[in-house]
Amino acid sequence: MSEEIIKNIIVRENEDYIINMGPQHPSTHGVLRLEVCLQGETVKYIIPHIGYIHRGIEKMCEAITYQQIIHLTDRMDYLSAHMNNEAVCLCVENALQVEVPERVKYIRTILDELNRLASHQLWWSAFGMDLGALTTFFYGLRDREMILDIFEESFGSRLLHSFNAPGGLMHDVHPNFQKGIKDFITYFRKKLPEYDQLLTGNVIFQQRAKGIGIMSREKAIAYGVTGPSGRGSGFSCDLRKYAPYSAYDKVQFNEILYTEGDTLARYKVRMDEMWESMNIIEQLVDNIPEGDYTAKMKPIIKLPAGEYFQRVETARGELAVYIVSDGNKTPYRMKFRSPNFSNLFVMNELAAGGKIADLIAISGSLDLVIPDIDR
Repeated sequence: MSEEIIKNIIVRENEDYIINMGPQHPSTHGVLRLEVCLQGETVKYIIPHIGYIHRGIEKMCEAITYQQIIHLTDRMDYLSAHMNNEAVCLCVENALQVEVPERVKYIRTILDELNRLASHQLWWSAFGMDLGALTTFFYGLRDREMILDIFEESFGSRLLHSFNAPGGLMHDVHPNFQKGIKDFITYFRKKLPEYDQLLTGNVIFQQRAKGIGIMSREKAIAYGVTGPSGRGSGFSCDLRKYAPYSAYDKVQFNEILYTEGDTLARYKVRMDEMWESMNIIEQLVDNIPEGDYTAKMKPIIKLPAGEYFQRVETARGELAVYIVSDGNKTPYRMKFRSPNFSNLFVMNELAAGGKIADLIAISGSLDLVIPDIDR
């Protein structure tokens, strides 16, 4: 090999290449573009580019009523639709000092955890497939269908629910609601161990996840990374424990924490949370009180002039709702603090210095839903 060829090879090895990861197509959901700077296969830095599906939801809220706002929150983190709906309802109810019926609190909490389970199932399905384990997609979607069937039977929608309403629920649940849930829990308690047999203990998966994308507890706090991604770094931030709402003060469950802070730790948090979600549901499903499914509400809701704030724990972390009211039937200003925004922008810290193949594992472990960022 000539000296000139060797020099050219050395020069190329020291060159930086900028490549784009995404967007696949601007009309698809969850469009994200990562501008990745590479030296060989090593990631030097990442710049996320968002805004491809920005719809101006916060601005739209200023022109519609509080009942109508519920339908827009579905479209942010569509895998936490019920929890998003609940956040707005709780904020409005607290502002009006409305006490919702106990039946509503129990049903909301059960649906929260079913929604969390369905979200984690889809995350596990896609995460395994991202790393080459195609079978996980079939297993996860197979089991998730049972939850979607429960949703469809009770409120006619499988993904975007809009079942919550200020003061309670749109209507009561289906008579088969409790039976369907208990059948699912019995089934899934036997199936969830298969997830570990298929993926968790797999040697290739362990090598792809362990020690990759390490995020310290301090870094998680500095970036505001909440939910399972934060708890994988030892950041205790579960709002169901620290600021309980609905029926969370009536159940016993563990906050799942791991201190390793790597991709595998974030994976384990979500796997363990599925067990805890089932435990929560089992404590409530046979004890749903009888009574009304909504409190008495005026047809036109007007919040007293002032500022109102509410937080809930979605499948990806802390969602906060901030409302400024001037006393009219529409908010003067509305702001959503979405968990995915903070969880995305820590990615450069986690991926820089690693391989581009590790970037896939890191992004999958953060479980991002992009419409929640764009809003």
